[in-house]
Amino acid sequence: MSALRYAGLGDTDSEDELPPGWEERSTKDGWIYYANHVELKTQWDHPKTGKKKRIAGDLPYGWEQETDEKGQIYFVDHINKRTTYLDPRLAFTVEDTSDKQIIRQRYDGNSSALDILQGRDLSGKVAIITGSNSGIGFETARSLALHGAHVILACRNRTRVSEAIQKILEEWHKAKVEAMTLDLASLLSVQQFAETFKARNLPLHILILNAAVFGLPWQLTRDGLETTFQVNHLGHFYLVQLLEDILRRSIPSRVIIVSSESHRFTDLKDSSGKLDFNLLSPPKKEYWAMLAYNRSKLCNILFSNELNRRWSPHGVTSNVLHPGNMMYSNLHRSWWLYTLLFSLARPFTKSMVSNQLTHHFSTNQIASPASACGLHLCISNSCLKCCSLFVILARLRALDLEM
Repeated sequence: MSALRYAGLGDTDSEDELPPGWEERSTKDGWIYYANHVELKTQWDHPKTGKKKRIAGDLPYGWEQETDEKGQIYFVDHINKRTTYLDPRLAFTVEDTSDKQIIRQRYDGNSSALDILQGRDLSGKVAIITGSNSGIGFETARSLALHGAHVILACRNRTRVSEAIQKILEEWHKAKVEAMTLDLASLLSVQQFAETFKARNLPLHILILNAAVFGLPWQLTRDGLETTFQVNHLGHFYLVQLLEDILRRSIPSRVIIVSSESHRFTDLKDSSGKLDFNLLSPPKKEYWAMLAYNRSKLCNILFSNELNRRWSPHGVTSNVLHPGNMMYSNLHRSWWLYTLLFSLARPFTKSMVSNQLTHHFSTNQIASPASACGLHLCISNSCLKCCSLFVILARLRALDLEM
């Protein structure tokens, strides 16, 4: 298997299929024209749709444009070591309109991250992904690495992360992937991770906070906090604060937080309707694993909203997403009943490859107008900002983690 598979050469829309005898070609400056071999004529308009199109974006990763001795342009695929006179970007052209660009490709539940990353060369970009030795974290790391990014897999289990890296290198031996130890259940480990990364003097363009636990029995971390809350939210919160200076130096940069639709099924109010911050790290008698998970996901959303408000004027945007109803992960590993339920639901959910599409939609175009203007994406079916709960951040300052 080669990295060409990840260059984004997917299927085109059926409405753009050409009639028999027609061929799609491009000019040196990227405009599309159509050659009719039967009538020996050419035209700018598509023979079926009447649309005018042009090539958009860079060549897929690993491709280069050359000119032969006759002055004709051809394309070199350095990964698969082959050449062609057909521009690989013809599969993803843009309609020429007077007021907007309409991208021909469509994204839906069957799309993958490869569709989003088509034509993207991520060489020179550095990404950190937590919880990336399995599940959608691994698929995200794999896709970014196979498009040229330098990807750091921030994980607790050294054995599993080494196996994950080996899988990526087997697909493309030139992929820049490495592991760094990070245990979100230990604030000391988070601090050590940040210090080690800073010492390397690398930029940081993409920080994906993906790691999470679910269905754990009640237990406290060595920091004295309930584990689900610390791993899913507080550890990530602390990590972002420690890496703030690097993110600002690497602008345009982006923080992407993986939340969940389950944030809707909880709140932080007591029986009298008042905010109760003790619910974030409850005692054993008041603990329910599902509620703990839901509350941590609510914290993710509130954190991303506030982070984007504060940092986007400085070139660091924050996006939060619901990755989709996806059961192909290890999130359910903590209890056999959850494993059974996830297995029964699996045929009706998104695949791992389709699931990572949401991550890459948030990650893609790191230097795009959206990130330049500080656009904040809360990707979900519908995500309401609970402004009154922003005081969670004030509470967290008591833990010496002030933004």
